[in-house]
Amino acid sequence: MRRICIIGTGYVGLVTGACLADFGNVVTCTDADEEKIELLQQGRVPIYEPGLKELIQANTGRGRLSFSTQIPFAIKGAEIIFITVGTPSLPDGSVDLSQVIQVAEMVAEYMEDYKVIVNKSTVAVGTGAKIEEIIGKRQKSPIDFDVVSNPEFLREGSAIEDFMHPDRVIIGARTQKAMEIMADVYKALYLIEIPIIKTDIETAEMIKYASNAFLAMKISFINEIATICDGYGVNVNTVARAMGMDRRIGREFLHAGPGYGGSCFPKDTAGLVSIAQKVNVDPVIIKATIAANQRQKMRMLEKLAALIGPFEGKTVALLGLSFKPNTDDIREAPSLVMIEGLLKQGAKVKAFDPAAVDNAKRIFPQVEYCGDMYSAAKQADAVVLMTEWNEFRNIDLPRLRKQMRQPNFLDCRNVYTPEEMKRSGFCYQGVGQGGSLVKQTASH
Repeated sequence: MRRICIIGTGYVGLVTGACLADFGNVVTCTDADEEKIELLQQGRVPIYEPGLKELIQANTGRGRLSFSTQIPFAIKGAEIIFITVGTPSLPDGSVDLSQVIQVAEMVAEYMEDYKVIVNKSTVAVGTGAKIEEIIGKRQKSPIDFDVVSNPEFLREGSAIEDFMHPDRVIIGARTQKAMEIMADVYKALYLIEIPIIKTDIETAEMIKYASNAFLAMKISFINEIATICDGYGVNVNTVARAMGMDRRIGREFLHAGPGYGGSCFPKDTAGLVSIAQKVNVDPVIIKATIAANQRQKMRMLEKLAALIGPFEGKTVALLGLSFKPNTDDIREAPSLVMIEGLLKQGAKVKAFDPAAVDNAKRIFPQVEYCGDMYSAAKQADAVVLMTEWNEFRNIDLPRLRKQMRQPNFLDCRNVYTPEEMKRSGFCYQGVGQGGSLVKQTASH
């Protein structure tokens, strides 16, 4: 059992804190946001993540997890301090480290004995060394400490499972002492034989960037293949399935769609470009990945225009707003590009999402938000399936069509097939489904 302080109770901080407490550690999650901490102290969770609320409640009940705004007190009482603050992109694509630096300065001021300072925020290579320098310079008196890089690989919507059963755990440290302490923090994973990769700090930082950039590249690749498939009457789903059977390629992330979004891939690809350019490397593949992804989001608007013509005066219903299912996160979501394009060109937009409506309202208050998919489809000239929530996989298609003014359906996630949509009376367009523009002659 280790005494742990988490600084930053955002998505990564909350999941990390709850899971480490479940491993048997005593964890205090801290944040300067009093409203957020008060909410957590009441047993409520400010983000949507399946299983997180129950895990937090179970471990607060066992006395292993607590929440506080008293960051200096928590620093003094902890052996290990996890930095899980935000690291947003700056306009030039580099990472804003201001919050990480602020935490490092705070740790230096309040530490009274040996600490392991663990950076779990996604940062540029060299940030661990920067943290070491800041703490070393700002200490009131010399106190021994170690900095560790322990990057996270959490998928929103399945973060608890990812933390409890990861593919690997990366620990970057300079001393054997820090390595042993971190191994003890994660000792619950040794029992299920999870690989622990022990390396230096800079390599650990690079592993995070390289992993996310590769996955983003894989998504952009299959989306470009999907566009080519549309031109040749080929079904990208079959292509991707056959590709994925090759163990050298693997089937994960080979799903054609409207482009990637979220808090990780856009930020990390931009960050990797930034650090590459600082050492005079032109990251051609990564830059192409970013450009292809932006183009893919715009292609969805073009596909919709092929279905319904000019958007002026049309009503379009969006099913799904979050960048992926099982989260309320709409950061860099393809739906935002779709909504912005529709509104600019004079369309009325209606939308339904099981979790992300409140977040979307802050950006697009002019959208009509509905309580279910059928209400959203009422009098719509087109329905656009943006996010593959489970409930959108089993739509009552005759009922949906009956609600619509015109039976146009853009399936940005290839949940349905052209054949079944044709049988249900829809004019249908998928992504890379063999030029799958299925037209109906019958009026509705």
